[in-house]
Amino acid sequence: MSPRSASVNEELRRRSRERLLQAAVELVSEHGYEATTLGDIADRAGSARGLTSYYFPGKRQLVQSAVHRLMHRTLEEALEREPHTEDGKERMARAIDAILGLARDRPLLMRQHMAGLLQAEGFMPCPEQQRLAELLRDTVARHGSNDVDADYPMLRALLMGSVYAALVPGVPMPIPVLRAELFARYRLDRGLGVPPDTDEASGGTYETDLSRFFATGDRSPGQATGDRSDPWPTGQSK
Repeated sequence: MSPRSASVNEELRRRSRERLLQAAVELVSEHGYEATTLGDIADRAGSARGLTSYYFPGKRQLVQSAVHRLMHRTLEEALEREPHTEDGKERMARAIDAILGLARDRPLLMRQHMAGLLQAEGFMPCPEQQRLAELLRDTVARHGSNDVDADYPMLRALLMGSVYAALVPGVPMPIPVLRAELFARYRLDRGLGVPPDTDEASGGTYETDLSRFFATGDRSPGQATGDRSDPWPTGQSK
């Protein structure tokens, strides 16, 4: 047999990494972080257990990358859904609703993610997080920011704080209240985005099949994946 080409090997590595990310999101959603092992993730992904260390230094970084992938693809889907719009206020509303929707529909996963950010390892940059950052920066810019470098971190902090407030055990704040506060700050009409009291929102975004967020299927040569050789573009915040 002739050896596999470099492009075939790259595609196999891409699929393996994507399957690990998807498996991590599924298992942590089902069982929580502590009850999920790297071996469990590898088994769910159909990968060799030692392969996880090839892509990720440890479980915490793997789970952070997996959640950031889910967040950036959920946000991307919300921003680009029909009817497509370039209106800055509508896109900001969609962004807020997308992130709050994850807190509503995947509380265990998002609670574990927030807890992980407060651990000693803290926030660990990854390509998935960078794509999420790019979408949020673009949302801030389209909303009319005159200083994206200052306004993007504020939006990120407000969204993280709202997710935390919605999920803190014992004293969670209602998501509609948090949404109203964020909408007021950004001067958004409550009818924009996906209001929580609509039929669309009440159905939730929760689905057990997450495959559309993780590109593990076949791909024709040259098809775009959204990945770049340089995941940290010059001038972007890490």
